[in-house]
Amino acid sequence: MRGGIAVLAVLSLAAAADTPAPGPFHIIGSQASGCITGAVQLPPVGVGFQTIHLARSSFWGAPSTVARIQSLAAQTHAAGLGDLYIEDISRPRGGPLPGGHQSHQLGLDVDVGLNIAPKRSLTAAERESVELTSMVRPDQRGIDPLHWSPGVVTLLRLAASLPDIDRVLVNPAIKRQLCHDVTGDRSWLRLMRPWYGHAAHMHIRFRCPADQYDCVQAPPPPPGDGCDATLQWWFDQLDLPPKPAPPYHPPPLPVACEAVMQAP
Repeated sequence: MRGGIAVLAVLSLAAAADTPAPGPFHIIGSQASGCITGAVQLPPVGVGFQTIHLARSSFWGAPSTVARIQSLAAQTHAAGLGDLYIEDISRPRGGPLPGGHQSHQLGLDVDVGLNIAPKRSLTAAERESVELTSMVRPDQRGIDPLHWSPGVVTLLRLAASLPDIDRVLVNPAIKRQLCHDVTGDRSWLRLMRPWYGHAAHMHIRFRCPADQYDCVQAPPPPPGDGCDATLQWWFDQLDLPPKPAPPYHPPPLPVACEAVMQAP
C-alpha cells in the first residue's frame, strides 16, 4: 500500500508541475537551477509568431518575458519579416526542462527560430513537425549563404535591443558573420555570445527583474564586441578530436523551490 501511495504522490507532483504555482510573481535561483511562481503562458499564435513543437516545448515565463517576445514578434512583423517560430521558454513552475536543456528554469529564456522567410499560418499539427532552418554550413565554419540574409541580421539586432536583455546565444559561425557584416553601431554585438548548436535558433536571455531579489543574475558579457581572438577559439576546437561528453546531472533545486513544486 505504501508503494501505491508513493506512486500517487509522484504523479500528483508531476501534474502540479504542469500548472503554474499559486501566489505572486517570484523567481528563485539561477538559470540552471531555479523555479518561478506567477508565470504566464505565451499564446499559441499572435502577431508575427507561431509556437512550434507543442508536445515537447513549454511556453511559460515571467510576465515581462512573454510581453517582450510578443514585442519582438510585432517589431519583426512590422519590418516585413516572416512569422517567428517560438520554442521553449520555461515550464509553468520552472525547474529542469526535458530533453537535456541546462537552463530555461526561471522563465527568462526563450528559443526563437532564425528563419525569417514568409510563412503561412500553420495548424497545430503542422506546427508540431516544423523543422527549423539552419543558418550554418554542415562543417560549422561559416554561414549557409542560401539562408543567411540581411533580415536575419535585423532580427538579431532587434532581439539585442529588447529591454533588460542579458545576452543572445548564437552559433559561433553566426557570430563571426555578424562581425563581418555589421557596420555603424556595433555595440549590440557584445550581447551576441557564441555557443555551439544554435545554428537554427537563437537563445534569448533576459536579466533578473530588479525586484526579484532571489533571482541569481549571471555575470554580464565581457566588454567589447567579441570579434577578437576569443571568437577564433570556438573554431579551433573543431580541429581537435571530439571528447566524450560526461553525463549531465542537473544540480538540485534551491530548498525554497520545494514548496513551489509541491504546491497544489
